[in-house]
Amino acid sequence: MTSLRVIYAGTPAFAVPALQALIDAGHQIVMVLTQPDRPAGRGMKLTASPVKQLAQQYQLPVFQPESLKPDEVQQHIRAVQADVMLVAAYGLIIPSAVLQMPRLGCFNIHASLLPRWRGAAPIHRALLAGDTQTGVTIMKVVPALDAGDMVIKGQIPIGARDTTQTLHDALAQIGADLLIQVMHTLAEQGHVAAEQQDEKLVTYAEKLQKAEAQIDWQQSADLISRQVRAFNPFPVAQTMLEGEVCRIWMATHGAGQGKSGQVLAVGESIDVACGDGVLHIESLQMPGGKRLSAREFLAGHPLKIGAQFGA
Repeated sequence: MTSLRVIYAGTPAFAVPALQALIDAGHQIVMVLTQPDRPAGRGMKLTASPVKQLAQQYQLPVFQPESLKPDEVQQHIRAVQADVMLVAAYGLIIPSAVLQMPRLGCFNIHASLLPRWRGAAPIHRALLAGDTQTGVTIMKVVPALDAGDMVIKGQIPIGARDTTQTLHDALAQIGADLLIQVMHTLAEQGHVAAEQQDEKLVTYAEKLQKAEAQIDWQQSADLISRQVRAFNPFPVAQTMLEGEVCRIWMATHGAGQGKSGQVLAVGESIDVACGDGVLHIESLQMPGGKRLSAREFLAGHPLKIGAQFGA
C-alpha cells in the first residue's frame, strides 16, 4: 500500500487508537498537532496530552500552537507538505487556509452517527437521550461545526449498562479501524466518495454543564439511570445523602414505587424510589472515600429502609 504523508491533529485519549493505527499501518506522520501541555493532577504539573505522549514514544514531530490562526503557525504546517490531515477531538478551530493545505483533504473522526449529535458531547447526549445505538462517522472537515460530507460510518448498540467510558473506548477503536479503511482508499484511488448530511435530521450535542449531574428524584428511574451512566466517568451524577454529597457511578432501573428518593431495599444494590420506577444503585462514593460497590458501601454505611436520598 502507498504510504501517505499525514498531519494528525488530536488531543485526548479518544484520539490515541487512531494515531496508533496509522503508525501500525506504516503511514508517514509528518506532524502531530495537539493542544499545549496543561496543568493536571493533584500537583497541577504541566502534563502532555495522551496524543503527545504516544507521539513521543515513536519520536514523531509534535507541534503545539495555542491557535492555528497566526501566519507563522500556518507557514509551519504548510512546510510539511502533507497529503492528508486527519482530526480526532483536537479541540482547536482549524482555519479554512489550513484545511486547504493537504492535497487529498482533511477528515475528522466524530463519535456519533451524523447528522445526529453534532458538537462537543455526542456520547453523553446519545446516552442521556435514550438512543438505542451510536457510532462513528468519518467526514470531510469544513469550517461549519461537524457539517462536512460523510465518508463512512460504523455503529454499535447502546446497552443497558453502557457508560460514556465504555462507549468512548469502543468508539475510539471503531474510529481507528474506519480511518485506516479511508486511508487505504485515499492511497489507492486519490479520493473517497462522500455523502451530504441531511440538514433536517441535525441535532446538537451541547457541551456538558456540571449542574446537569445533579439528580432529581422526581424524574423517572430510566432517565436517572441514563444520567448516571452518561456522567461516568465525568462529572459523575450526584445527590445528597445524610447531609453530604454522594456520587453515583453505576445504576440500572426497574419497576416499583415509593416516595421519591426513599430507600426501598438494600443488598447487592441500594434500591431507591423515583418519580416513576426504582433506581438500583450498584456503585457509589462519599466525600473523601473510594468508589465502592453497594455491598461494600453498606458494610461501612448501614442504610435503613426509608433513608432519604436528595435534599
